[in-house]
Amino acid sequence: MILAAIDIGSNAMRLLFCRVYEVNGKPHFSKEELIRMPIRLGEDVFLRGKISEQKEERLITSLKGFSELIKAYDVTAYRAVATSAMRDASNGDEILNRAKKESGIEVEIIDGKLEAALVFSNHIEEILNPKYAYLYIDVGGGSTELTLYFNQKVISARSFNIGTVRMLLSKDEKEEWEEMKAWLKKSTVGIHPLNAIGSGGNINKIFKMANKKETKHLSYDKLKGQYEMLCSHTYDERIERLGLKPDRADVIIPAAKIFLTVMKTADIDKIYVPQIGLSDGIIHDLYEVQKSKKK
Repeated sequence: MILAAIDIGSNAMRLLFCRVYEVNGKPHFSKEELIRMPIRLGEDVFLRGKISEQKEERLITSLKGFSELIKAYDVTAYRAVATSAMRDASNGDEILNRAKKESGIEVEIIDGKLEAALVFSNHIEEILNPKYAYLYIDVGGGSTELTLYFNQKVISARSFNIGTVRMLLSKDEKEEWEEMKAWLKKSTVGIHPLNAIGSGGNINKIFKMANKKETKHLSYDKLKGQYEMLCSHTYDERIERLGLKPDRADVIIPAAKIFLTVMKTADIDKIYVPQIGLSDGIIHDLYEVQKSKKK
């Protein structure tokens, strides 16, 4: 079967198509196509509290296109969610009602707790070493989701309004940073050794740029080195010399800062980068729903 996931984030919106097939009763997930639209809704919302007409039109047009692609792919099921920017937008519900009428796609605005749960639906725990504890860090444009995994189960999870687009606009509150650090220190007391799992487009890109083919992780020092290298280039140089897309070249630095802050606060030296995110989590969750329907 082919499943589809739409993730409307603060920086970009994505449509992921994934083919799922079973071998000996075990599901295998094969990504068919990922379409990314860098609309950056958070730019409007975090500055003015609402989505502008211009970005609303781009969002609606994108969803109409997504709707046609979903029909063309003949998907078994799809799910569309919106996160931090849409949560904060005063006109979010109004826009999504219009989107449903014009595109046929129903988008649900999810809270930070559900966002963290969906991200963790990737079943990453199946490939983890049960001897270790892991902190799942998902950094988006508007928020950061943290999920602590210990003794083969989730023991704590929180969402914080700290994101890359918020930081670019200086709309990240000092109190939120302090609250996140306090939560990390309290939640990780006595939990060692602790490793991190990084999720989101920015950490995926940093990992690729680090050219770490022999391992699936980055050390804190290696990540810090990448951060310092990125900071040593201007925005234009990050595009021209490092080959970053314009909508990645600015957010990648605040993203690295968030990861480094979380790792330092929680005394984590190693971050694994399996290159998965919210869209992948939605696909896994959809598969479980479809499987239960068959029963």
